[in-house]
Amino acid sequence: MIPILRNILAVVGGLIVANVVNMGLVTLGPSVIAIPEGADFSTPEGLKKSMPLLSAQHFIFPFLAHALGTLVGAFVAVRIAVSHQIKLALTIGCFFLLGGIMMVVLVGGPIWFMVTDLLLAYLPMSYLGGCLASGKK
Repeated sequence: MIPILRNILAVVGGLIVANVVNMGLVTLGPSVIAIPEGADFSTPEGLKKSMPLLSAQHFIFPFLAHALGTLVGAFVAVRIAVSHQIKLALTIGCFFLLGGIMMVVLVGGPIWFMVTDLLLAYLPMSYLGGCLASGKK
């Protein structure tokens, strides 16, 4: 296979796997940590209105979804890629960082969570996933 096509496939595959992990954890979260009475997570508007009802424990699964989704997606991308592995891993992180920024703008949340999520869940996890998959230290 032509290397550039394989690298494109690596990014697409990494994004798909990252989304599956992300959505799986976001879906699992409310069954592990019950949502407060009156909270509506079905729409971005409902989620935004529900923010005052949420405590710190309710942000564990969203953070894990963002961080682990990005980590696994970057790992998969690097395992498929022919070259430029760390750059492609960081590409996964950049896509998910853009999604995280969009969620902050649309939904908001506590400042501590937004800062932690945007600074730790995307680029550092994509770099870590890339290093783990490529064997670099």
